Formats: sequence, structure tokens, C-alpha cells
Amino acid sequence: MYVITGATGNTGKVIAETLLAKGKKVKVVGRTMERLKPLVIQGAEPFLGSLDDVSLMTDAFTGAKTVYTMIPPNYMAENLRAYQNKVGETLVEAVARAGVQYVVNLSSVGAHLSDGIGPIKGLHDMEQRLNTLSGVHIVHLRPFFFMENMFFNISLIKTAGVNGSPLKPDIAIPMVATRDIASVASSLLLRLDFLGKSVKELLGERDISMGEATRILGQAIEKEELPYVQFSYEAAQKAMLEMGFSKSVAEAFIEMYHGMNEGVVKPTEKRSTENTTPTRFEEFSLQFKSVYKNQA
Repeated sequence: MYVITGATGNTGKVIAETLLAKGKKVKVVGRTMERLKPLVIQGAEPFLGSLDDVSLMTDAFTGAKTVYTMIPPNYMAENLRAYQNKVGETLVEAVARAGVQYVVNLSSVGAHLSDGIGPIKGLHDMEQRLNTLSGVHIVHLRPFFFMENMFFNISLIKTAGVNGSPLKPDIAIPMVATRDIASVASSLLLRLDFLGKSVKELLGERDISMGEATRILGQAIEKEELPYVQFSYEAAQKAMLEMGFSKSVAEAFIEMYHGMNEGVVKPTEKRSTENTTPTRFEEFSLQFKSVYKNQA
């Protein structure tokens, strides 16, 4: 039995589908049957419950040898780190109570640090908490910037004619497609050949700057002169608040962007065949084009 938390998200959904296609018994955790239904049709067992309920998550994990853990984003959390720690504490306690033997945990580049990393602080806490479990084999996946984060900028591109963020235009960072994260996680879950506590960074196909990414996206959506604008931290935080983000979440993201600009949030490993994933940003731009065209 495999249990997948965040089963309707970018990584969880693909992981569940991959395991089901291999004929594995899969339980998918979510809040609503409506969102889980596509996976149930493929053969998954649904489990409805909140990730911050220890009793429910213990029930969900009972009988499972392996669990995929992740802390879903909550952009309206009044206290982001408190929310992350509540979910993290629940998941770790449920793993211990249910006697789970293997965990693949979604974390992030930068999670080895405890400060100056914004929302990654909660993932740092999650890693540390999981690592206290004895007799449980755990691998922490640490991808960097999701390519899919670019979807948040579609409205900006359509209304203002620019792509922008607080990131400097010329800093090259690893950008990772979530399907590649799911592929690595699925492989680990199927093989179960990891022992003890370990970390695996995922650095995308190559490092890419926001300037280059904007050029590629502009070509894909037939806006070849699309400019990239580096917003001030103050302007970016104001925009996030207007989008409905809580003050705590907006401040955390600004701290992370600052850490990325200053080289604090960065990989700990050199690029290698083991941490390089296959999807090129040019391939992702075709997906971006489709979403861009269909988004009002």
C-alpha cells in the first residue's frame, strides 16, 4: 500500500497515476471526493481528511509501507510557519503511529538552512522532524524553482505586457518541471532502495535566468519583445497582498526572493547527471502557451 498526500497537486497526482499504472495499491488523500475522482476512476482508494488531523492521518497511513509526504501551500495562512509546522507535526506523528517504513518527502533547495529562506523554513522544520524517527527510511527531495510558478504571471503579462518578479534578471537558477519531480519520486517509491535518512537535490535541465525565461516564454506566446521587469520588494509584496496572500505569506516570499538574489538560497551540490532532470524550459513554454491561451 502506498499513501499519497497532496494527491491532487502537481506532483502527487502524477505520482499516484504512475503507481496505479504499475498495478500498485494506492490510497490518495484529499479534501474533496470531486477532486480525487479522476484518480479513483483509475483505481485509487480515496481518503478524505485534513492533513492537520493526527487521528485521520494515522488512519490514512495505517497499513501502508510507504508514504509520499508534502506540505500543501496555503497562501492565506495567518502564520505561515505555524501552519506548516502543524501539518508537518501531524504527518510525522501519523507516520510514527502507523508504523510506516519508507517516506519520500517533498522539500526544497535551501532546506538545510534555518533562517533567511522564507517559506522554506517550514520545510526545514519538516526535514528535521522526520529525521528524528527511528526505523523509518526517508529521502528528502529538494527541487528548486518550479517552472509552473510562471503560471502566476499570466495575468501580469496579459494586463501589463511585462513579465516580472523581485528576482534579478541575470541570476541563473535551477528551474524544475514538477513532472520531473514526480518522476523521481515515483521511481524511488517503486524501488524502495533508499536506507536511513538522505537528501536528493533536483536542479532541472539547466540553470536559467528570469531574463532568458521571459524571452523563451515571449516567443512561445508570440510576444517576442516581452520585457522582464525586476520589481522592488515593496511593490512585489503589495501585489501579493492585493492577490489575496496573507501578510505572513507575502513577507515569507519576499524573504525567499531576497535570499535567492543574495545567493543564500542555492543548491548545495554541483550539477551532475544524478541531480539534472530532463525537461527543458523550452518544452515547458509550450505548456505555458496552452495555459496562457485558455486563461481569461
